[in-house]
Amino acid sequence: MTDRLYYHDPYLKEFDAVVQRTERRDERLVVMLDRSAFYPSSGGQPFDIGSLGPYSVIDVVDEEDGSVAHVLDAQSSSSATSAALEPGTALRGSIDWSRRFDHMQQHTGQHVLSAAFDRLFGIRTVSFHMGAVTSTIDLAREATAAEIAAAETEANRIVWEDRPVSIRYASAEEAARMPLRKESVRSGTLRLVDVEGFDLSACGGTHVARTGGIGVIAVASWERFKGGQRLEFLSGGRALDRWRILRDAVTASVRQLSVQPEELAPAIERLQSEAKEQKRSLVGLQGELARYQAGALVTSADEIRLKSGATCRLVARSLDADANALKAMATAIAASPGHLVALVSASQPALVVLARSADVDVSAQQLLAALMAKFGGRGGGKPDFAQGGGLTGPADEIIVTLRASL
Repeated sequence: MTDRLYYHDPYLKEFDAVVQRTERRDERLVVMLDRSAFYPSSGGQPFDIGSLGPYSVIDVVDEEDGSVAHVLDAQSSSSATSAALEPGTALRGSIDWSRRFDHMQQHTGQHVLSAAFDRLFGIRTVSFHMGAVTSTIDLAREATAAEIAAAETEANRIVWEDRPVSIRYASAEEAARMPLRKESVRSGTLRLVDVEGFDLSACGGTHVARTGGIGVIAVASWERFKGGQRLEFLSGGRALDRWRILRDAVTASVRQLSVQPEELAPAIERLQSEAKEQKRSLVGLQGELARYQAGALVTSADEIRLKSGATCRLVARSLDADANALKAMATAIAASPGHLVALVSASQPALVVLARSADVDVSAQQLLAALMAKFGGRGGGKPDFAQGGGLTGPADEIIVTLRASL
């Protein structure tokens, strides 16, 4: 059993402890102490990191026997370290304070935000998760944008009033008679976090001493989730970091578009509309260009006799064009009777587009299969049109092979 110092003093940054036992898990050394200020992952809050003497702690685990397991990094998990940390060894523990305080801001911020939704609209918080960048709460039902704004405003009112946040203990029977925001399913002695006059919840996490320490609570986004709603929020330093990102993005955007911040969304919408119109125009122009190029290619067609004895005009060329352009030209040529088209990209690996007129008895699909059997690549199609890519071989050699197969 480990004496959990963070229960009573979440602001404790350093502490002295004695090694009770060590063991190896997945080639990492795990250390159990008689007392610890390291918080293990629990209740939606991530673990602390830091150091034990010269050794780095990279994970903290809550053990079933009530002890706290400190996982050392690979460099600190050598056999020499294991020998040095025999039971009875005294160590100085140090918490990564910036990480700890961030977690305290987020966790207390969650209590206040969840209480605001519950008090104003009777919306219960189902679960809470704290990530490395943002945190989320899952609400039992969807809240409107107006309700979210009102709860956010109410939560920040409590933050700025700098109310005390205290820790007290009660038995399960005593807690059942208290106005807890959420009924606890735990038995025995419960640890209660009390935001003065606003929220009382059973919780084993670390919290700021006064709501002012949260700094600010900002709801970043929300979405439907499992019949309710998931809200992403940021408190304190995380909210400041997000504000800086948004500030820099908005400043750069308004400079590029020569608009005011409040005009940014309409300006982007206007640009998107213009881009769609330009794309439509470009597609039309590309179609006209393909038809023009197709006309030029037809003049170079060779009349060939197929194995069936029938004749057709073959357009087999290597072109510096992408797949869309090759397809457009091949389709335009094949629209005229008596044509078989084989267009190969000049780039490597090669793109191949095959098309035939309705009156030409040749399978474009089979021709492509024969080419891929020799040059590799992937593709497919139908008897009248087929295309493939990734063929490894010079365009001229691909065309020679095609002619031979005809």
